[in-house]
Formats: sequence, structure tokens, C-alpha cells
Amino acid sequence: MKEVKEKIDQIFQEIKKIIVGQDEVIKQILVAILSDSNVLLEGYPGLGKTTMIKTLADLMDLQFSRIQSTPDLMPSDITGTYVLEETDGKRIFKFHKGPIFGNIILIDEINRATPKTQSALLEAMQERQVTVGNNTFSLDTPFFVLATQNPIEQEGTYPLPEAQTDRFLMKINVKYPNFEEEEKIVDIYTNILSKVEIKKMFEKSLVFRFQKYARQVPIARDLKRRVLKIVNKTREMQDLIEYGASPRASIGLIIASKANALIDGRNYVSKQDIEKLAYPVLRHRIVLNFEAERKGMTKDDAITEILRKA
Repeated sequence: MKEVKEKIDQIFQEIKKIIVGQDEVIKQILVAILSDSNVLLEGYPGLGKTTMIKTLADLMDLQFSRIQSTPDLMPSDITGTYVLEETDGKRIFKFHKGPIFGNIILIDEINRATPKTQSALLEAMQERQVTVGNNTFSLDTPFFVLATQNPIEQEGTYPLPEAQTDRFLMKINVKYPNFEEEEKIVDIYTNILSKVEIKKMFEKSLVFRFQKYARQVPIARDLKRRVLKIVNKTREMQDLIEYGASPRASIGLIIASKANALIDGRNYVSKQDIEKLAYPVLRHRIVLNFEAERKGMTKDDAITEILRKA
């Protein structure tokens, strides 16, 4: 517990040199990393999502790849392709790896990619492998997809299918900083000419070890059953929700709660862990019905109601 807490605190100290006012977002990303899962971040442009993810990759000494989604992006642009090369007078097809072969993969504005290209990510996100032609290639580990999308500009975008959003452990809402936080951001990026140096805090082996620790955090039987009740409520409350969450949500909420407890330096899961993480774990897994939308309810409002009744 002490080792994990010290390392996480060091990460926050280092990342605050560059990112200000997004502590909860950073913590939830770390929860996903310790849960060995993917994350979808939704927020307005200019809030530092890309910088945040790149900085975390540098701190953990993980290979970072960035994919900018556009309507003309092809699956082979992500997975890689075979290229005809000449070696010793012979022409052979050699596989050139795409940007998906990394540890932390940032997919910027994922909803701008076509459904065909988005589907190329499904195998990578779930199976940690890609199939090109008749060959299957294993991806490097640890492997995380951190995708971003813009909530305000929907023209020319392709909504993510439920099968794909379900592969993300959490959907994290990135909000504007407050006045004092924005003042610090302005000071950092208008006064310093030289690049801020970031110290590496992790090694790959440490990521694997912390993931193992997270799985070993015990959860009481009554709290485990509470998670199941919460997820089942998403299927039963038909007055608000048209489609509820799958069993993958139950698994994800328990694992995320364990990782959150570990980051907080506790060797047990609390009720607060579950209720806090229910929002990012469930908000992309439920579909509100017409009546709820007519009342102006948000998915977070529905989750609040679920937690109250579960």
C-alpha cells in the first residue's frame, strides 16, 4: 500500500508542473491503467487532454502513439500494412506496424473516424491483438486505448456503437478549470520559455505489479452485491432507461473500485469507491428513454437516481 501511494503521489507532483486543475480526471485515468482497461474522455477543445495523456506516458516510461481520427482514416492506417520490399534480389511482403503497436494509444476525436475504421479498434481493445490478412499480431503490453471526443461539434462525426463504447471501462467528462486554476495555467504557459522536464516515475514492470495489487484488494460480499444491484437497476428502471448495462459493467465497477482504493492507500473497497466510480463506469453504458430526455435528464442524473434506489 505504501509503495503504491508514494508512487501515485509522485506522479501527481510531477504532472502538476504541466497540467493544472484536472486532478480527478488524472486519478480516474490512473484507476483505468491499474485496472488494465481503456478510457473514453469527453471534453471541449483546449482542456489539455492530449498533453495529459502524453505526460502520463512519459512518467510511466511507456511508448506513446497518437492517432488523429479523420473521415478518410483507413483501418490499415491504424493496424499497419504489408509493403513490398526488395531484399537480396528478392521481393517479399513485409509487415510494417501501425501506431496501434504501442503502450498508451491516444485516439483523438475518435468519433470522426468512420465505423469501418472504428471497428478495427475493437479487436485491439478487447483481445490485445490485430489481424491483418491471414496473420494475427500480438500487441505490446501494457496496452491502453485513451480516446477523446468533442461533445459540441457533431457535424461530420460517427457516434460510437454500443459494442465499442462497452469496451471502455470509463467515460470521463473533462470540465473547464476554475478561475484560480486557469490563472495558474496562463502563468505556466506564458512565462516559461524552456520545456518543463518530467522525471520518469514508473517502469513497465511496476505497472504490471500495481495491476496485480489492485486485483488483490478485497471487497466485502455486501459491497459486491451492491454493485450487482446498481447494475441490475439500470435494466429495471424502464421509466428512465431504455437499455441498461451489461455484466461487463459489474466487473468493471468492482475492478475500478479496487484500483481506486489502492490509489487512496487503502487495502479495502468502501461504499464511497463504488458510488464515486459508478458515474464514469455507467454513463456510457446506459441509454435514456424518450421520457427521461424530454424531462431534460442527463445520464448522470439517472445514475444518481439509481444509486438512491439500489
